[in-house]
Amino acid sequence: MLIDLAPKMIVVGLTGGFGSGKSTVAGMLRELGARVIDADKVAHQLYQPGTPAFDEVVRAFGREIVGENGR
Repeated sequence: MLIDLAPKMIVVGLTGGFGSGKSTVAGMLRELGARVIDADKVAHQLYQPGTPAFDEVVRAFGREIVGENGR
């Protein structure tokens, strides 16, 4: 009989409204050793001015969505 002692990865998604505690829970999980990926931060990086995603959004919705600071 083979015994599998390899650790298992569990994927958890945190959802909730503004101020519901997602960041607090993510911090708790991080302190326990979990790898936390913040999808909001990833999206903000993807949509920086000059990126293909930024250009595509501006093409789709028009230049008027871009603020005075270029974002």
